[in-house]
Amino acid sequence: MLVIVNRIKSYSFLPAMLLLLINTCLHAAPVPEPPLVAANGHLLVDFDSNRVLSEENADKRLEPASLTKIMTTYTVFRELRAGNISRNDMVLVSERAWKTGGSRMFIEVGKQVSVDDLIHGMIIQSGNDACVALAEHIAGSEEAFAGLMNEQAARLGMHDTHFTNATGLPHKDHYTTPSDILKVTRATIEEFPELYALYAKKEFTFNDIRQYNRNRLLWRDESVDGVKTGHTEAAGYCLVSSAKRGGMRLLVVVMGTDSEEARAKESLSLLNYGFRFYETHKLYGAGDSIRTARVWKGESESIELGLEGDLAITVPRGRYDELEASTKINQLIEAPVSLGQALGRIIITLDGEEQVSATLVALQDIKEAGFIGSAVDSVLMMFE
Repeated sequence: MLVIVNRIKSYSFLPAMLLLLINTCLHAAPVPEPPLVAANGHLLVDFDSNRVLSEENADKRLEPASLTKIMTTYTVFRELRAGNISRNDMVLVSERAWKTGGSRMFIEVGKQVSVDDLIHGMIIQSGNDACVALAEHIAGSEEAFAGLMNEQAARLGMHDTHFTNATGLPHKDHYTTPSDILKVTRATIEEFPELYALYAKKEFTFNDIRQYNRNRLLWRDESVDGVKTGHTEAAGYCLVSSAKRGGMRLLVVVMGTDSEEARAKESLSLLNYGFRFYETHKLYGAGDSIRTARVWKGESESIELGLEGDLAITVPRGRYDELEASTKINQLIEAPVSLGQALGRIIITLDGEEQVSATLVALQDIKEAGFIGSAVDSVLMMFE
C-alpha cells in the first residue's frame, strides 16, 4: 500500500553542479519511444492499470477477421455461466455449419458434437464451422446469435463495433477497433479465468485430425497464454495476445499486418518493450482503509474511507518509490452517510503530474446523531 506522504527534498546547502548531478542520479533513465509497428492499428495496454503504453489508430474501425471469435467465445461463456447451455450438451451439426468456409475443425453434417468440443475447435482451431454450430444451438440462427454478440459489445462499451456473424468472415457492416476488441479480451480474462486457459492450448485433435493453434507466440514465449489470431485478405493478419511476467500482465492488439510472421514479430516487440520499461503495482485493494475523515452530526465522529475496487498503477521501471499520494475530502461531511457514498478522491502523482486518481468512498454507514449531538455539531461547524 502506498503511504500518503508529501516528499520534500532539500539540498540547498550543496553547490549547484552537485545538486544537478544528484537530481540526475535520483531518476531512472527515460523511457524510449515505443517500437514502430507495421500494422493498420495497434494497442499495448497494462491489464491491471489499463494504462496505454503504445497505440496507433486504436479507435479506427477495422475488419477483425477471426478476432471476432473472441466475442463469439465470450458470448458462449456467458451462456454457460447463465446455465442456458452446458459443456456436455450435444449439438446437431447443420448443413449450413458444415458448409461454412474458411478455417474449420471438420465437423460433419448430421452428426452430434459436444459443446465442449466445439469450444475447443473454435478457440484452438479457429473453426468457423464450430462457431456457426454453437451460434445455432444457442440462438437458433447465426444472425440471432450476432444480435447477442452486439448486445454484449454495447454492454462492454464497444461503441465502434458491430458484428454480423460469429466467424469474422468479411461483411461491410462487420467491424471493430483495437481498443474495442481489447475490452472483450479483458472481460474474458477477468470473468472466466478457468475457461480463458483454453487459449493457451497449442493443439486439438478432432475427427482424427490434429490441428495446431495459429498463435505462434505460444511457442516463442512461455509467458504468452493467448489470445486469438485472425486473417482475411481484407483484414490482413491480426493478433490479440496476452502475456504475464512476474505478476504483470500486458495485452497487445495488432491489426492489418502483412503476414503471419509479421503479426507475431510486431506483437512480441510490443510485449518486450512494455515489460522492459514499465512496472505495475497494486496500490490499494477494494475495501482497504486509506484514511479517516471527520463526520458531523453523526453517531460516530469519524469514518473510514477507501475504494470500491482495486487501484493499480503502471510507471516507468525503477520509479515506483517516487510516487506520491494525496487526498481531497469533501468539506463538512454530515451524517447520515451510506456505505459506498463518494466522499473525496485520492490522487497519485509522479514529478508533480497526476498519474491516476480514484474516488474515495465510505466504508461504513454512519447514522445521524440524536438532537443534542446534532445541535452541538451545528455550533462547532460554524467555526470550521
